[in-house]
Amino acid sequence: MLQPLLTHLEKWLFEPPDSLIGRPLWKIARILRYPYALVRDIVRGHLTLRAMSLVYTTLLSIVPLLALSFSVLKGLGYHEDLEPVLFSFLEPLGTERAYEITARVMDLVNNVRGTVLGSIGLVFLLYTVVSMVQKVEESFNFIWRVERPRSLARRFSEYLSVIVIGPAAIFAALGLMATVANTSLLQKIATYEPFGTALVLLGHLTPYLLVTGVFTFMYGFIPNCAVRLRAALVGGVFAGALWAAAGMIFTSFVASSTRTIVIYAGFAIAVVALIWLYISWLILLLGAQLSFYVQNPQYLRPGHENVKLNSSVSERVALSIMYLIVSDYRTAGRRWTINALADHLDLPGAALGPIVTALERRGLLTLTDDDTWVPGRDPDTIELTDVLDAVRQETIGPRLGKIRNVAPAVAAARAAENALKDALKGKTVKSLVEEGFDGAS
Repeated sequence: MLQPLLTHLEKWLFEPPDSLIGRPLWKIARILRYPYALVRDIVRGHLTLRAMSLVYTTLLSIVPLLALSFSVLKGLGYHEDLEPVLFSFLEPLGTERAYEITARVMDLVNNVRGTVLGSIGLVFLLYTVVSMVQKVEESFNFIWRVERPRSLARRFSEYLSVIVIGPAAIFAALGLMATVANTSLLQKIATYEPFGTALVLLGHLTPYLLVTGVFTFMYGFIPNCAVRLRAALVGGVFAGALWAAAGMIFTSFVASSTRTIVIYAGFAIAVVALIWLYISWLILLLGAQLSFYVQNPQYLRPGHENVKLNSSVSERVALSIMYLIVSDYRTAGRRWTINALADHLDLPGAALGPIVTALERRGLLTLTDDDTWVPGRDPDTIELTDVLDAVRQETIGPRLGKIRNVAPAVAAARAAENALKDALKGKTVKSLVEEGFDGAS
């Protein structure tokens, strides 16, 4: 009974009747597509599995990551500020448990010293930290449909620069805000209402605003593709608000579950910490997924499911791709990426991927260093039948052996093929761009 209801809901959200288009209910339906897609992705399990994987990675990497950040902050004089930040992140576990875990982690971090580690240990520490960030990048690239990760050199240079500079920048910003808050001018302004109440409220919101800023930066930086600021900001605000709400709910849950926690005895801290880590990673991935949908709304309906086009649509899309790329290449116009083509054709990029790959294998398209596509050879030598053959002969999965022929069926298929070749005879991609196509000629 549930599946027909979901099918009807999806059809109402993505295929509303013409009578609703332009009306308030239609605008509401367009907004509801986003929470529907996020809930659907959670139910399908793609994001939950990634979140569980990141929990395991965090357990292995959290101490080296904090040790590296601590060493950098210690050199800049901010190391004493690391403990309260870690405590605030763990505060939803309850004050006592958050304090205990923070104390244990800080003891481990303080024990990680260069003289104790040695050169091999230091290399392993850096490798562990980079591996954790790489795992996060893989999850973000999965969400953004990016098949090519950063190169090894870029990983070390970009990851380490962010890990080193990021904490210092955050604590410097916190220090600057604290300094401004203590100025005589601001304190004098705080004596007047409603400025006093507004400043107090801003002080309470500052940690959540900082989390939102960190999330926004991660959504814009970590995926190995161009992310628009608007998409990253929407995802950051959503994830920051959801993280704050989840923290309050989780705190009340832990406070009201003392009997259940007693059952786990000494394991209670570990169990509660693992649950909170999982929730935090899931929220981070949900924000990334929302950022992707904001920038690529054509994916809202299929999500991560494979989009299969029938043969006639695939051929039409292949000819459209060649037309767009060749047309703008000849006039030095825009350069087309997969995402740009998907936006223009109003199709998910997952549906275009196999078609573009087939055209590349036949040498009809070439991928440049900036991830844009250009003609693989002179458009005057690319016949329209070459484009159709590239799509038709692309096979997915293992190749079959020789198939037994049925003579009348083979004759009919060859007649249709010859008719198509006669209709397209002498037509190239260049002539299609310059002259168009007259079906009667």
